[in-house]
Amino acid sequence: MEPKGPASPRTAVVWAVLRAELDRTNRPLTVLDVGGGTGGFAVPLASAGHRVTVIDASPDALAALTRRAAEAGVADRVRAVQGDGDALADLVPSDSADLVLCHSLLEVVDDPVTVVKALAATLRPGGVASVLVANRVAAVLARAVNGHLDVATALLADPEGRAGGRDTLRRRFDLESAGDLLAAGGLVVEQTHGVRVVADLLPGAVLEGQTEALLAFELAASELSPYREVATQLHLFARRPAA
Repeated sequence: MEPKGPASPRTAVVWAVLRAELDRTNRPLTVLDVGGGTGGFAVPLASAGHRVTVIDASPDALAALTRRAAEAGVADRVRAVQGDGDALADLVPSDSADLVLCHSLLEVVDDPVTVVKALAATLRPGGVASVLVANRVAAVLARAVNGHLDVATALLADPEGRAGGRDTLRRRFDLESAGDLLAAGGLVVEQTHGVRVVADLLPGAVLEGQTEALLAFELAASELSPYREVATQLHLFARRPAA
């Protein structure tokens, strides 16, 4: 039931949380991956015996997903659906998923509140959501230390955590705002972690030959404050109440 294979320092924290839930349930799950793209999470989950539906707006990404699933021998357990996260309520039945993945999506949708409510509605009672969002604090610090102080100042002051009109994201979050968003959608946050605490800050020359050390550091720092709060992304693991 558990995805196997080498862990990447960029995704190891999320996989560690997911594996714990998969071990706890110990049965094939119905998984919904909203904005799942080419299947970085979907295909390993399908390879572990779970059935995964991936919703994504990009036909090219879904085509790559289909090829990837076929190459992994799990085409029968992966379903690709083209659509936007904002239209989730029209694409997936209520109470149909045990696990929902929503990674790097709430930053770009039109209405994150509506999307989170739809995510919660697709979960069966007791089901869980894995939510990954861009961290506003990390974005400010990254621009400041790279000398873009004007952009960092604009991002710091913007209510949505945007870095000007050319920003590719509509919003960024901190732990409080992300937690409040999930709670407003009817989910109960059980765990919070920082993803890529230092992985995006270290130059390649420093990292050479230190993948295992970086992996160990990321896992150790991910749930510790204040390191969690300055990671590039924030991971929130939330459950729909059983009753």
